[in-house]
Parts: sequence; C-alpha cells; structure tokens
Amino acid sequence: MIKIAHISDTHITPESAFKGYPYDLIVNEINTTDFDFVIHTGDVTNQGLREEYEHANYALKKIQKPLIVLPGNHDSRNVGYELFEKYVGPLYGVYERKDLVVIWLDSTIPDLSDGRVGGYKFKWLKEKLEEYSSKKFKIVAAHHHLVPLPDTGRERNVLFNAGDVLDLLLKHDVNLYVCGHKHVPNVYKIEHLIVANAGCTSCRKTRKGDVNSYNIIKVYEDGKVKVTIKKVTGDKVSRHFKIPKQRIFIPKGERLFRIIQISESNVSDRIYFRKRVLENAIKAINERYKPDLVVHCGDIVDYGIERYYERALEFYEKIKAEKIIIPGHNDITYLGYDLFKEYFGEPQIMEAGNHFVFIPIMTAQYETPIGVLGRIGQRVLTTLLEEYMEKFTTVVMHHNVIPIPRSRELGFLEDGGNVLKILASHAADLVLTGHGGNAVGIKVENTPIINAGSISWELHRNPFGNSFNLIDIYPSMVVAFEVQATWGSRKLLGMWKIKTEVPWKN
Repeated sequence: MIKIAHISDTHITPESAFKGYPYDLIVNEINTTDFDFVIHTGDVTNQGLREEYEHANYALKKIQKPLIVLPGNHDSRNVGYELFEKYVGPLYGVYERKDLVVIWLDSTIPDLSDGRVGGYKFKWLKEKLEEYSSKKFKIVAAHHHLVPLPDTGRERNVLFNAGDVLDLLLKHDVNLYVCGHKHVPNVYKIEHLIVANAGCTSCRKTRKGDVNSYNIIKVYEDGKVKVTIKKVTGDKVSRHFKIPKQRIFIPKGERLFRIIQISESNVSDRIYFRKRVLENAIKAINERYKPDLVVHCGDIVDYGIERYYERALEFYEKIKAEKIIIPGHNDITYLGYDLFKEYFGEPQIMEAGNHFVFIPIMTAQYETPIGVLGRIGQRVLTTLLEEYMEKFTTVVMHHNVIPIPRSRELGFLEDGGNVLKILASHAADLVLTGHGGNAVGIKVENTPIINAGSISWELHRNPFGNSFNLIDIYPSMVVAFEVQATWGSRKLLGMWKIKTEVPWKN
C-alpha cells in the first residue's frame, strides 16, 4: 500500500488570506503519519510575489516527506511562474515509486484564473503517458479541475481544453487525477478514472462555511483505492474504489427501448446548413432505426426567426416516432423564445410505457451560449428525480455537463457543478445533452452522460462528421453508438451497466 497526502491552495502570504494554524496542524499530521509522499496541487502563494515565495520556501520545508509541488493560477500572477522554479521547483515532471508514477504539469495561464493544457504541454503529457504505460498505477496532477464542481458559485475557471485532457486520460488508463483550484473537496469516479479535488489547506477563503482540509489517498496492491477528505475539525469522509480491468460487456435479454438523440440541426438558409444531410438522416431514422423516441437536444434552428422555424417544422414533422424537442441557445435568440413554443410546444415530461420517464430541463438563456438552471431549477430537478426514482429516468437538456473534446470549454452551465452533483447523487439513469458540436459518452458515478454532435451544421468539431446517436436500453445495460448522418457508418460511444437490472418489458 502507498499512502499519499494531497494538499492544495495554501495561499501562503504575510497577509490575512493565509491561515498559519491549519497549515501547521496538517503538516504536523503528515510528518507524524506514515505517508509515503505529498502532492501539493497548486496555489502555493496568494499573489505570486517574491516575499510570498520566500515565505513559502520556508513553510514547505516543514514537510518532512518527499514532496511534489506544482503551480496554481495564483502562483503564476505577476510573472510568478519564474519565481516558482527558483523558490519551489520545476513546473512539470515525473515521480516514480515502485509500480506507481505521478506525472505533474503546469495548467496555468499567466494572470488568468482559467487553465489550459494545450500545445506542447499536451504533447508532453501524451508522451509521458505512453512512456510510463507499463506502470500499474498512473496519477496525473494539475491545478485545474476537469469536471464542474458543486458549491463553487458560477462555474468557470475550468481547463479550456478539459474535454481533450479527460479523453487523453481515459484512453491511457490513468487511474487518478488530482487537482485543487476551487477550494472544494470532491471525489468523482468517471468511467475508470478517479478525480480527486482537494479543498484548501490553509486559505481563509472556504466555500459555504466549510473549514480547511486535505485528502488522504491510499493505493493498494490489488488495485483498490481509498480517498479520504479529512478536515481540520477531525471530520472525515471516505470513498473506496476498485479499479476494474477493462472488460467488454454483452447486453443480455431483449432490447427494451430505443432512442435516437440528435442536436444542432441549425436549420436555416445559410450555406452552413446541410439540408441533404438532414433529409438523409431523417430517412434513415424512419426506415432503418425505427426508434421508440427521438430526442432533440437543442439548436434546432440557427436563429430564432419565423422563416427558420417554418423550415425546421417541415423537416421534423417527417419523423414518425414520438419526439421530445428542447430549445438550445440559438433557438431562443430574437423572437425564438415565443416561436419555439408556437411551433414545437412547451417541452413536457414524457412517460413511455410503465417504466420510462423523460424529464426535459431548460438551460438556455437569451443571447448567450452559456446556460444556467438556477437555484429554483435545481430544486425542481431534485424533486423530479426523487419522484420518479422507481423508473428508468432520462434527463434531457441542451448544455453539456461534462467537457467536450476538441472544443474550448465555454459550454458549461454556470451552475454545472451543482447540476452534475444532483444528477450523480440521485443516480439519474441517463442524461442526454447536445452542446459543443461533438459526440461523447462518459459515465460519471452511476450515470451515463451522452452528448450529441451536430446532425446537419457544417461548423461542427467532430472528425466523424455530422452525426446522431443511437441509444439502446437493455435490462441491465445502456449501449450508445454514434451514427454518421451521411453514410450511416457507426462507432461505439460506450456500453454502461445501469444501476439496477430492469426485469420488465414494455
């Protein structure tokens, strides 16, 4: 067993932002406990100033264990990244211990709170993951978080290319990603990857009246992992994980339900709208795939004007299956908020048979691609998930709650962290989203979250081309394919066991 202390966001400064007592308390616990090494995931200092680095240099020497320290956005202020190398250590590197490797890197952008692992950093990370692919346990450490966090207020300051980084970590079988940044301790399991955010070790700025804390990570020889959030009050919250070997699941029983998921048709008279592609896709949906339900996750038109809505209605009236259509941010531009209701109606909760329920959630806002559910909306979502907990519950919305590869991550909901926490903690059976122009499927905790690419808009981000998703639900599994809208070729997005086996048929 290897035992790791994960600290973050110390914000060392002579000013009041730094709290010396919790820092010394946690350091003393680390020194007097059997930790093998320590990872500090950034914001060592508060403003990246020389006097702060001098103070930090002294404070970090109190830690009497092997120490990995990487920079945070506060450390990179005032050209502090150069002082970091002088007073603390390298901005990126590799640490090996037995059959474990830690690859750490600088995700900061000077003088911005946002992060990025782009260009040469991304290439370096990929090369290191390939170089150390034989290691049994792989840890990647950076300052910024990969997925939205609860209780952080407005959900910004994520990695701009979080989708690409997450995709890279999953493809290279990374076991653990550790980070800090938002001063909120949180642990998620994303597919086979554990994402551990540390709270702040010694900063005065905590969220929602919380106290300072750090994470204790234990890695066992048999592949088990235990992550404990320990607060300076002595309170602990632990989670246990078993890192599974890669397996191919085979659906059992008959298919119970079929969904076609589409998004970003962006119907218009502009050259970017591919009319023929949408016509071919609708024909294939009707004649080949014959779904029980078609779900459109928003941006049905390019602009919210009557001429575009008239054209869109002509297309989607041709679909024979039942439909749920929710508005995206393009749909409610100009007069679109009223026109959407006039042409497609108000999205309603739909129950299919005795066991399936689809809950549409409105996230689009006037004249902005950024969405929000809001505090009342969060309560509504929570109430609905509790009300329908005995059924197979699918939540449908426009904005993505997991980062999308090949896009600059601006599509997060402002309150995406709280929304994701609600979905994961209530174990929604399936979440369908449609923002970002690329298809991806990822399971967070017990909830598969599937984003649709663009079905007929030329300005997309998908090397597979325009596409829609084919989702089949079996008694114990959800299977999702991305279908190329032009040629009909398919690729697997994911196969996920559902939380409870479904012993019924429609």
